[in-house]
Amino acid sequence: MASSSTGATGQPSRSGGDDQTRAIADRLRERIIGGELAAGAPLRQEQLAALFGTSRMPVREALRILQAEGFVEMVRNRGAAVAPIDLDDLNEIYEMRAMVETMALRLAIPELSNSRIDRAAVIQNELESASLSEFGRLNKAFHLTLYEACARPRLLAHIALLNDAADRYLKIAIRRLDYSDRSNREHRALLDACRARDSARAEALLADHVRDAGKMLLDTFRAEAAATT
Repeated sequence: MASSSTGATGQPSRSGGDDQTRAIADRLRERIIGGELAAGAPLRQEQLAALFGTSRMPVREALRILQAEGFVEMVRNRGAAVAPIDLDDLNEIYEMRAMVETMALRLAIPELSNSRIDRAAVIQNELESASLSEFGRLNKAFHLTLYEACARPRLLAHIALLNDAADRYLKIAIRRLDYSDRSNREHRALLDACRARDSARAEALLADHVRDAGKMLLDTFRAEAAATT
């Protein structure tokens, strides 16, 4: 009988189960973003476990991951389902991001060190070859690395929450709208403005970057809604 692997603490390793959970979450996320699983579609644990050839436990954990990301909602007496796209929520998120992130950058630029800008550039390098599942995390890290120089913990915590709320929409932009090349160019321009300590240009670039992403997504979802009515 094969022995189970143990971690540094002597407890059984969960890396295999965690990998399986992440793989299921990644596949479901791709199907939601790609439109194969429409808003409101039920996500029944038994059916998904059979589909992926697993027990229900990794499916349950994968659904929890996707719920935290905004892709899945838990419906009373029905279980998990694909969460609907909320256009009012999307619009509000991007309006708020544009306001608070430009404020943070304005406060940060006088305190930005070259080493901090270099760290943001390293993250951008990773972002340009990142998988879809990693895009949101690295995008958030890129922005926050620059903003953290403002030393406003409440403001930074608020920005982090807004970035988490935007993650589902960002992944859809990357997948459906081929947005990654544009986003990368805009990040590079923002880095250049930060290196020059050109606060006015950096703020303008950032505001356009966030607002244009939000507008692109809103226009896309409104067009899709109109096409189905």
